[in-house]
Amino acid sequence: MEYDVIIVGGGQAGLAMGYSLKKKNKRFTILDENESTGESWRQRYNSLQLFTPRNYSQLHGFLFKGEPGGFPLKNEVVDYLKRFKEENDLPVIYNQKVMELSQENDQKFLMITQNQRYTAKHVVVATGAFHHPFIPKIHDNSIPFMIHASEYKNPSQIPEGKVLIVGAGNTGIQIAAELSRTHSVLLAKSKPIKRLPQRIAGKSLFWWFEFLKLSEAKPESMLGKFLQKRDPIIGNDYEVVKKHVEILGRVKSVNDGQVYFKGSSPRKVSSIIWTTGYRNDYSWIKIDGVTNENGKPIHRYGITNIKGLYFIGLSWQSKRSSALIYGVGDDATRITKKIVQ
Repeated sequence: MEYDVIIVGGGQAGLAMGYSLKKKNKRFTILDENESTGESWRQRYNSLQLFTPRNYSQLHGFLFKGEPGGFPLKNEVVDYLKRFKEENDLPVIYNQKVMELSQENDQKFLMITQNQRYTAKHVVVATGAFHHPFIPKIHDNSIPFMIHASEYKNPSQIPEGKVLIVGAGNTGIQIAAELSRTHSVLLAKSKPIKRLPQRIAGKSLFWWFEFLKLSEAKPESMLGKFLQKRDPIIGNDYEVVKKHVEILGRVKSVNDGQVYFKGSSPRKVSSIIWTTGYRNDYSWIKIDGVTNENGKPIHRYGITNIKGLYFIGLSWQSKRSSALIYGVGDDATRITKKIVQ
């Protein structure tokens, strides 16, 4: 099957890209490995809530139902993405995981899924930031219950006893706050925790980001480099954590039923939840020069050195808000202009 453009991935970035291409009457399709739109959101933990309010969680200005200043739960995001896809009549082919992307010649790309072959003049990789759950190799198997945050759903799945959350980003803080109501919780952090409230002087934090142009900070700018090193925790969960959770330093190792920390004595725990992020995997892209020695895409604002190949939805792709729902539309518009020129 041949198209002008194929978008690999049907999440928020892929849908934003499809919207921009449709406005330019390009012949395209979206290949999604999931069974339905928003499935990657549905699979995350039950209480997940965005730290961006509804009026800053919109693709291309498409209305998010509900109180504009409120913070949507994950199932609201699922419903929103489905409605965006349906009302804009975006073509998505489900259950199509691209196993290999190669270049037939300078004019055409070839994509192979488990049951189909596709060709296109242009390919936009929109596979998101959550490829493979990452757990550092610093543990043995002596702790009875260990999971990555991607497997966490709710407190009922965590055995009784002391639970350690490893990683103090927004996910770690949210899970620690929730579990503190039912368990004795420890939280391990590798660097100082910086917290920003969701509202300042009666206005959304993201209103201030826009007003102060922080959302528009470019990754290569001095401001962008400063912000990338100091990503804050957003919301009120940290206040709960400070009151009800014991905060410790970086985990050095887990051996013989003991967890060893930097700056603290060892502790015994019954469970560990690793909120240690993900590692992207682009090994399925069989084209030289697409990624660097660390496996990260080589690009400028999503545009690669390979003619016709683009990325969208990357963290700090062109600015601070690139990986957020409300920021990805600008990157989609930029890439579409490059495709149609």
